[in-house]
Order: sequence, then C-alpha cells, then structure tokens
Amino acid sequence: MAIRQEHTVVIDRPVEEVFAFATDPNKDALWQSTTLETEQTSEGAVDVGTTLRSTAKFLGRRIETTMEVTENEPPRRQCVRVTSGPIPGVGCYLFESDEGGSTHFTQTFEFEVGGFFKLAEPLVGRAIRRQTEADMATLKDMLEAGGLEGG
Repeated sequence: MAIRQEHTVVIDRPVEEVFAFATDPNKDALWQSTTLETEQTSEGAVDVGTTLRSTAKFLGRRIETTMEVTENEPPRRQCVRVTSGPIPGVGCYLFESDEGGSTHFTQTFEFEVGGFFKLAEPLVGRAIRRQTEADMATLKDMLEAGGLEGG
C-alpha cells in the first residue's frame, strides 16, 4: 500500500531564496533532522537527471537512499524519484509566491514501505509526517532568521 503525504509551510522569504536553499543537497542536513549527509553523485548543476545519495538515520536505523531529479523548474518545482533504498517513492517540492512576498512551500510524497520498515508501516507513516512537519518548521525558522546567504 502506498503512503501519500502533503505538508505546507509559509515562509516569509522570497520564493527564489526558499527554492535555492531547499533544493541545495549540501543544505539538507541543516534542516532535515534525519539526514546525516546528502551528496550529488553526478556532474554539473542540479537539474533533471541529477543523481544524489543520502544517508539518514530513521527509526533507529541508518539508511542509504539514491535519488534522481525528475523535474526541475526553478523557482517553482523540483521532484525526485527514489531509485534505491528501503522506502522507494517519489517526492516533490512546490514553491508559490504570494502577494506579500512570502513563499508557500509544499512537500508531497508518495512512497511504498519495504524491507524492515514494512513491518512497521503505520509507525513509518506517522514518523515521516511528524519529521516532515518539524523539518519544515526548522527550514522556516532558519530562512526567516536570515544569515544563511552563501553558507
């Protein structure tokens, strides 16, 4: 059974700034609490076809995931497909600017739970929801506090 989730946060920063930060793999570990490291494994700027490897700690286990960028439309949208790892699926980041200059940042995920995590599927869904909500709040706090340019 697939698990689908969608989470939105309003960040009081311009859409270009939020997109640039949230889609930079080198910044993942700064705002995603389960991410230990994300590295780009292909050459060039991040775009469709870019491959990434992420190491995370989730529900007490260290997991390795590889992903490929499937859509990239700065500063509006970026999507990835998980190509290997215990929780395969697809995810998108959507960015919409409002009239006040704030950004509505939405994450959508659809994934299948496999391996060890299949046994704990309801727990996995709840844990991912809590984690995503906390991570998005962290991102909002970091970007609204400023001081991260060029970092």
